[in-house]
Amino acid sequence: MTQSPTPARVLIADDEDGLRWVLEKGLRQAGYEVTAVRDGDEALRAFSDAPFDLVFLDIRMPGTDGLTVLAKLRALAGDAHVIVMTAHGTMETAIQAMQRGAYDYLAKPFDLDEVLLLAERALAAGRLTQEVARLKTGLQEVWEFGALIGRHPRMQEVYKTIGRIAASDVTVLLRGESGTGKELVARAIHHYSRRAGRPFVAVSSAAIPGTLLESELFGHERGAFTDAKERKLGKLELAHGGTLFLDEIGDMPPELQTKLLRALQERTIERVGGQESLRIDVRVLAATNRDLETMMREGRFREDLFYRLNVVTVTLPPLRERRRDVPLLVEHLLAKYATELGERGVAPEALDRLVGHDWPGNVRELENVVQRAMVMATSGVILPEHLPIGPVSAAASV
Repeated sequence: MTQSPTPARVLIADDEDGLRWVLEKGLRQAGYEVTAVRDGDEALRAFSDAPFDLVFLDIRMPGTDGLTVLAKLRALAGDAHVIVMTAHGTMETAIQAMQRGAYDYLAKPFDLDEVLLLAERALAAGRLTQEVARLKTGLQEVWEFGALIGRHPRMQEVYKTIGRIAASDVTVLLRGESGTGKELVARAIHHYSRRAGRPFVAVSSAAIPGTLLESELFGHERGAFTDAKERKLGKLELAHGGTLFLDEIGDMPPELQTKLLRALQERTIERVGGQESLRIDVRVLAATNRDLETMMREGRFREDLFYRLNVVTVTLPPLRERRRDVPLLVEHLLAKYATELGERGVAPEALDRLVGHDWPGNVRELENVVQRAMVMATSGVILPEHLPIGPVSAAASV
């Protein structure tokens, strides 16, 4: 069910009474506000009265055909998500519909679970598209995923992938250099998922000594070891019902990799020093800046755990490979810190230097540099001398 404050509005257009009734009942029970009509002309009239968030559209109906209705719906509201429904004999038409802007298609016969999953995916993609568009057209009311701002095609692909995978519980491996925004992507996936109202729990294998990481992940019972004076719940337990973000998974000791794999496979854990099996319901998102394939060949990372985590991969590009996004990110950061540090502008020469820098620390480094420059620029304009970075590099054209 969607996590929006108000129910998503869904329109069903199909001339099969039985199928239309089943879809309407199932979507209503899932919490959606549903309107059902029997042909394309009725669908267009309903949509003209008040646009819908999602449309299930049969390709072949009496009167106006599905492709024509699709074109008119897209003209009325270009951001409307339309899922076309087709019998096996009209698959070619369904593909044409996809090429003309349909979000996806359902081949008849289909089951209700498939419908509900696709509806959630489409609505999650719609929410993400709206959020990205808002961020890029003025940066008003900027939310916490600011580092994900970007017009570069590789960032656009990241946005699309988030939209595709957010609604499912598929395990995701986030890859990229330090500072590229892997945790922000994890938070965005959680934000747009069905688990959005539940906990998002993050733990870094690199930040916690190996001797303590087991207790941090799995918890411990009182007396399990010398300093275990009280029972402690682990991150896996605390994330129950929500999302667990495993940062720097490549730094996890081999013995813990084995225990984590078993927990993911069996959906149960035991606290350190305990014997009770505790059922867990978590979605796992993992991140790394390491070459896990090389680590597997060297025996330092379990191959079975890798495949368990790497169901879907999202790779974040380093900032030096999307320099065109630097001005937009700078604008976002100036707005973000304006209340705390005062409004600032950026001289063209300073912006050129920011665009030309190689940013080994990526967006995290850029944020640090912009903050420092805002403090130093007491005149209200950031100049090159306020930047703790060198002149423009020769390769500043990506």
